[in-house]
Amino acid sequence: MRNTSRSRAGSGQGERTDPRTAVSAPKLSTADLDTLMQALEIDVVALTEMLIPSGYRAEMGTIDAPAIHYTVSGRGRISIGSGPSMPLEPHLLIIKPPNTPFAIEVDGAGGPKRLISRDCWKQHDGVLRIGMPAEPPEVIQICGFFNASFGPSVGLFRELREPVVEKFEPTDKIDLKLREAIEELCAQEIGMGAMTASLLKQVIVALVRRSMKSSRSWTDRFSILADRQITRAFADMAARPGAAHTVRSLAQSAGLSRSAFMARFSEIFGRSPMAVVRDLRMRQAALDLRTTSAPVEVVAYDAGYQSRSSFVRAFRKAYDVDPSEYRQSAKTDEADKGA
Repeated sequence: MRNTSRSRAGSGQGERTDPRTAVSAPKLSTADLDTLMQALEIDVVALTEMLIPSGYRAEMGTIDAPAIHYTVSGRGRISIGSGPSMPLEPHLLIIKPPNTPFAIEVDGAGGPKRLISRDCWKQHDGVLRIGMPAEPPEVIQICGFFNASFGPSVGLFRELREPVVEKFEPTDKIDLKLREAIEELCAQEIGMGAMTASLLKQVIVALVRRSMKSSRSWTDRFSILADRQITRAFADMAARPGAAHTVRSLAQSAGLSRSAFMARFSEIFGRSPMAVVRDLRMRQAALDLRTTSAPVEVVAYDAGYQSRSSFVRAFRKAYDVDPSEYRQSAKTDEADKGA
């Protein structure tokens, strides 16, 4: 989302007050969540198609990224980490925490389940297919490894400790979006990365919508969403990173005293509010440099910097290159993909 603010953030200095004192208790609204979803950035790490026949079991180790599992058809079980196995059924969607192994198995006629060896794992154009080519699958599942973030320091699912589980309906067409993402990877055409990320983001947004209507909402499990007051201020930061944010103005947005806001924000994000604002500004600046021809001075201004020199220093610290070099490198990469 592009902001229209033209002023630089101040220092945010103000009087100290009791951290336990709250000015008000604003509730996280649908509008705040909508703002967060618009600012959410998806990076697809890999897509996997699981084709498990009756009497077989497939296992996968840890990957440093959360995963989305969607059962297209069939019934079986999934074990995630050291937790108990869960039944799989059509249109069940699961978000798996990062760095957590999992196994999918399907009952057969009897006897121990046979493990699908790595010899039957086939990698092609970014899509991994796991199954037994000579045997029809009982369970078909699409698994996508991804990162969902608001800049380099804030990940939505990074601190997830237990799976998120939601049941969808065929009319939600989650399987079609994931199938289309697989087809995009296989086609290897220009814009493939943007298209797969967009399709997976649609699935994540559908999950958030479903959770808001569910009696077992999972959003409170995330520190970034559980504290309504802090989330409200963060939504404003993510939507308008170049605005004249200060600790005082963000605390007012949250309905908290300055000291209470600082303490609660730092506890949730592990960083100060203004450090996170800088990350969000750098993300916006990088996007503008990649996708527009605006002069560096304009990119800096939109990101909340009135001085080109201070912007260049901040950008170089974040990306190890000057803004102009970053833009040229992005153009070169895009040209190479289209070659």
